[in-house]
Amino acid sequence: MIGSIIGTIIFGAIIGAIARLVMPGKQAIGWVITVVLGIAGALIGYWVWEGLLDKGDTGGIDWIRWIISIAAAAALVALWETVAPKVLKD
Repeated sequence: MIGSIIGTIIFGAIIGAIARLVMPGKQAIGWVITVVLGIAGALIGYWVWEGLLDKGDTGGIDWIRWIISIAAAAALVALWETVAPKVLKD
C-alpha cells in the first residue's frame, strides 16, 4: 500500500516534469502542482491504456502509455496555467 503510493508520487513527478519539458516556454507552477498534475496525467494515461484501448499489462515498458500520460499531464499543465490565475485571483 505505502509502496504503491510512493511509486505513484515518483511516477507522477517524472511524468509532470517531462510534461513541463515538452511544453514551450516557462511554466509558472511549483513542484507540488507539477507532481499533482503528473499523477493526474499518469492516472488518465493508465485509464486510456487499460480502459479504452484494452491493452492491460504487456510485461514490458508500455511506451504508448507513457506518451499518453505525458500528453495528458501537458494538457493539464496548460489548463492549470489558463484557469488557476483566474480562480486563485479571487
